[in-house]
Amino acid sequence: MLKRRIIPCLDIKDGTTVKGINFNDLIHAGDPVELAKKYEREGADELVFLDITATIEERKTFIELVRNIAAEISIPFTVGGGISSVDDVGKLLRAGADKISINSAAVKNPGLITDLAKEFGSQCIVVAIDTRFVDDEDRVHIKGGREMTEIKTIKWAETAAQLGAGEILLTSMNGDGTKRGFDLGITKRVSESINIPVIASGGAGKVSDFEDVFKLTKATGALAASIFHFNEIKIQDLKSELKSKKLAIR
Repeated sequence: MLKRRIIPCLDIKDGTTVKGINFNDLIHAGDPVELAKKYEREGADELVFLDITATIEERKTFIELVRNIAAEISIPFTVGGGISSVDDVGKLLRAGADKISINSAAVKNPGLITDLAKEFGSQCIVVAIDTRFVDDEDRVHIKGGREMTEIKTIKWAETAAQLGAGEILLTSMNGDGTKRGFDLGITKRVSESINIPVIASGGAGKVSDFEDVFKLTKATGALAASIFHFNEIKIQDLKSELKSKKLAIR
């Protein structure tokens, strides 16, 4: 069994870390380079950097900021936002990213997943899925959550895995920033429907939320932002408590 991972997320807008609720009402949460260094010191297993407005603003991810963060940390580092080509991925990997995350571009052009997997290997291709429960269906959303598609979340996760994704980053938009717990329903359904790792995202507020997502779903990673940014939970304390619950934590 894969050991479970604790993964802080840096949502970046205009070069600074931000955090909101349900993808809205963003507030400043700190300097991304300093936060990255802090999380590595505290025992984070990986780090995710998402340039959350790159797609909407039709620009590329901040390469220089990626380079600055990568120079300061040694844990695996995933980067996403505005990535739409093999060339984009090559530049980010050369800047120091270990994995890249694609979302809107993959929905619009599923073949991109296969192209990237063939060029760089599935191990570094993460397909991010922003999902919201709408009219009794879990629907995929794109463009930073601003645009709903007709695509059903589980079907898209299965397709992404078949096309060559190495991992799914599943964010519940209903749970994002609410601190009411991970969406165990959709996380369980997605993680049981595919044979690649799933990172649960959206809703973490307390230690028991991490315990629940690891015990009740097949997610192998749990991602959170504000509870770490604002020191509500320290990563080393979280990992110690989870290990005391007999969970296999890195």
